[in-house]
Amino acid sequence: MSFVEELKWRGLLHDITPGAEEQLEKEMTAGYVGFDPTADSLHIGNLVPIMLLVYFQRAGHKPIALVGGATGMVGDPSGKKAERKLLDLQQIEHNLSCQRKQLESFLDFDNKINPAEMVNNNDWFKEMNFLSFIRDVGKHITVNYMMSKDSVKTRLETGLSFTEFSYQLVQGYDFYHLYKNHACKIQMGGSDQWGNITTGTELIRRLDGGEAHAITAPLLTKSDGSKFGKSEGGNIWLDAEKTSPYKFYQYWLNIADEDALKCIRIFSLKERDEILQLEEDHKSNPHLRILQNALADELTERVHSADDLDTAQKASKILFGKSTFEELNSLPEKTLLEIFEGVPMAKMSNADLEGLGLLDLLSGKSGFLASNGEARRALKENSISVNKQKVDESFELRKEHLIRERYLILQRGKKNYFLLIVE
Repeated sequence: MSFVEELKWRGLLHDITPGAEEQLEKEMTAGYVGFDPTADSLHIGNLVPIMLLVYFQRAGHKPIALVGGATGMVGDPSGKKAERKLLDLQQIEHNLSCQRKQLESFLDFDNKINPAEMVNNNDWFKEMNFLSFIRDVGKHITVNYMMSKDSVKTRLETGLSFTEFSYQLVQGYDFYHLYKNHACKIQMGGSDQWGNITTGTELIRRLDGGEAHAITAPLLTKSDGSKFGKSEGGNIWLDAEKTSPYKFYQYWLNIADEDALKCIRIFSLKERDEILQLEEDHKSNPHLRILQNALADELTERVHSADDLDTAQKASKILFGKSTFEELNSLPEKTLLEIFEGVPMAKMSNADLEGLGLLDLLSGKSGFLASNGEARRALKENSISVNKQKVDESFELRKEHLIRERYLILQRGKKNYFLLIVE
């Protein structure tokens, strides 16, 4: 199917300028998406524009990822209630370097026919002075035209600096520069970017008499109306140091069914028939969370690695199934602590460890259970596990029982966990 047909089927088409589809059908076309360097990692909220480029390349067109070294120093007012904190050049350069590496894991930069390309708009803005810009660019766009944009109108009551007001001109010039120097005729982005993108198409028309096009995708929100890509702890980042592969995996496992139905079409590279089959299987057996598992598996492996996916899968099974000591001991310490984040815990010394009876371990030393009597009742019910293995009163704690030589998982029943840390 064509690029536009694929966007429609995946729920990724919001607006498109007249003639854009004809341009894409006529020839291989260069198109770009801009990325804001406000952080040293992209997050899953950026995955929609990334996927626009991925599907664009898969349809045989040339994707360009523009990283905003210059526009990042200005700040886009679109969708913002207040002006952004401006970053210095050194911080922006660091952020760009980190984002480049992440984009390279999605796009094919070595394709011989339509290789992806990455550009930095600071490369053409750094030599341009203010007077040249307002003379050669600013005179072609009226204030009336700029004031009509939603990104401007929504901020007039609360205040909009000239810096932010000028942002659409700067982004518009990006499109013009890529049109002139990279034969780029399409700019894509979220629906909140429509005003900025069409300022670019207008500049191209007025400065060069050329024709260029805009394509936008809907802004993705969760079924509860909250912003997609956020959790209680903030953004879900693509950088493993900011959001671990385990937490990344868990995010997708725990999304609502309604969100999973949207996300499987947007983010999965599976063929259409396979996705439709997954949707049918999910509707028939919603308790199996088939779509959530498919998304978690595919995206964790693509963003991180097959090894990270394997670790995340093992970690996720710990709370809901049996695990061997070897499996527990093989988990990275950071992942182990993330699994039991928020559960009660206690510390004990190595001196108190050797030969400790189970009753003393459960009550006196750890404080997991209130008393020896409660511990005995739990043991009679056969509801006590140590490191996911059922134990009885004859169990004696030894150093070889410790996960990574310092952790012990105590459990009563299926959901009552306790983490003991030995120092």
